Amino acid sequence: MTSPRSNPATVLRGPMVYLVDDPFLTDPASAFVHEPDGVVICRDGLIEAAGPYDALRDGIPADAAIHHYPDGLICPGFIDTHVHYVQTGIIGAFGRQLLDWLNEYTFVAEQAFADPAYAATVAGIFCDELLRNGTTSALVFAAVYPQSVDALFEEAGRRNMRLIAGKVMMDRNAPAALLDTAQSAYDDSLALLERWHGRDRLLYAITPRFAATSTPAQLEAAGALWRAHPDAFVHTHISENMGEIDWVRRLFPERAGYLDIYDHYGLVGRRTMLAHGVHLTEAEFGCCHERAAAIAHCPTSNLFLGSGLFRIDAAKDPARPVHVGLGSDIGAGTSFSLLATAGEAYKVAQLNGFALDAVRALFLATLGGARALGLDDRIGTIRAGHEADLVVLDPRATPLLAFRTERARSIEEILFVLMTLGDDRAVRATYVAGRIAHARDGA
Repeated sequence: MTSPRSNPATVLRGPMVYLVDDPFLTDPASAFVHEPDGVVICRDGLIEAAGPYDALRDGIPADAAIHHYPDGLICPGFIDTHVHYVQTGIIGAFGRQLLDWLNEYTFVAEQAFADPAYAATVAGIFCDELLRNGTTSALVFAAVYPQSVDALFEEAGRRNMRLIAGKVMMDRNAPAALLDTAQSAYDDSLALLERWHGRDRLLYAITPRFAATSTPAQLEAAGALWRAHPDAFVHTHISENMGEIDWVRRLFPERAGYLDIYDHYGLVGRRTMLAHGVHLTEAEFGCCHERAAAIAHCPTSNLFLGSGLFRIDAAKDPARPVHVGLGSDIGAGTSFSLLATAGEAYKVAQLNGFALDAVRALFLATLGGARALGLDDRIGTIRAGHEADLVVLDPRATPLLAFRTERARSIEEILFVLMTLGDDRAVRATYVAGRIAHARDGA
């Protein structure tokens, strides 16, 4: 008796671009792969084979659904390493500075997520927006309410996305309606972790908002939860704004610095994602390197709120490199598009005297984000055995892009033009686990 056939394969053909190593630390020419005519064979959610079309054409299954993008660019799905789904409704609200933003917009908006129906509606909009922008994986802040996490995971699960999220832990310095306690935060987070972590493609993040909104008792509870479940993630904010840093220093005068607070409570290590890190010291960069903790660089948010200019060159110093990914940081961030986010990262780097080229920017949006999350064994590149999350970019998506692309002299220049001029319109298709999840033209 023959064994039953697996599901039919999905095949993408066209020019391919992806990273196999960190171009900040190695020769970019060896880290970057460009296949002018490539093919990706996907089956049962994974990449079965990938490489030049001429080398693999004879192995394409006869029953495969073939999607040919001769004028596109096939690349790994984008990875957003810091985003607040509960702030989708306040994107583009007038900013001022970080602490004003929290009090005037964020804390008001997040109280609506006590309603499960509202949370489900926004979660659906949020997940669709990610996919429309080519983002297939994300590390996400929910609200303090457990039902806000359930709503997000349910929507992401329906789309089979690789998504990490957690309930905000916050027991001081916020409106009463948004406060939990050290014990309730532990209990609610544990229940959510046990319900969702490792289910389908979903993972849980222990999520103290930031040091100023958690008491020492709550940070201790968060650390205890991570010690009990070390395969979970930790997701929080750090050193975003000078006023915030001064406030945190006054709240924790016994600690040597902002990062030392989290370190003291056992919250710094592999799978720790620290959002922003704009004003980290050299010693703090060194600690992140030693503990393999990661930073989410959120340029559109940092510019929008005037928080400062993150030093990507300092973070990636080969003497003690730190894992870094890109974060949209919706809603202080102004775009779901990691193409647009990469373009703003280039501008921030320029103001710091460092030229961020397109290959390094693509790394931050793909393999760099995967390495920052400790998930580079399954996402972030185009390789057999990896999950088949892919995005097809269209360098001719707009008249201006088409005009400019015709004048590009290299694939690197095309990528740079995409990150300078591109947005959701440049995403022709998004594939999640080998299945089309978004098609710009409705196909």
